[in-house]
Amino acid sequence: MSLRFAAVLAGCLLAGCSSLPPTPLPARDQIRNFALEARFALRVTLPEQPPQSSGGRLTWTHKNGNDRILVSSPLGYGLAEIETTPTLSRLRTADGQTRESTDPDALMEEVTGRRLPVTRLPAWLLGRSGGAAQIDIDDQKRPLLLREAGWRVDYAYEDETAAALPARVTLSRDGEIELRLRIEEWKDNP
Repeated sequence: MSLRFAAVLAGCLLAGCSSLPPTPLPARDQIRNFALEARFALRVTLPEQPPQSSGGRLTWTHKNGNDRILVSSPLGYGLAEIETTPTLSRLRTADGQTRESTDPDALMEEVTGRRLPVTRLPAWLLGRSGGAAQIDIDDQKRPLLLREAGWRVDYAYEDETAAALPARVTLSRDGEIELRLRIEEWKDNP
């Protein structure tokens, strides 16, 4: 009888845990590590070639200077995994190919034909400078536009609070590349 009671009690506790509201995120300026779920659209225009577009989903975890980005098709099929640490970056594709480099930006250039600012993206997603950026803010003192190293980063919010995280981020450079992110969920990753 006591075993049955313990099982029922455990089930009730687990059900209670699953219905707890999500933990609120700390203020944007206090976030150091994060995880996010997003949809993306990427357009690359190479010289003398028609624009190339792709899209899908991504899951990004940024913790202690390390990044892990899982890229999936719109239907959720895994396409690639990108892992970066301060010393090594690795790209694994769905067909089993692996490429490595000590420079994540150079690795992305090798794959896409254009240098993508992988090392600056975690800071840019939060509206911070990855170096010496010019940042325009809105009335709530949130990042609205960031310009750095030839890149433009535009932010849009769904929440009107000053601490809100962006729901949409668009990165672009000179009409040759545009990456649009529709962030569906932010998580603090302490």
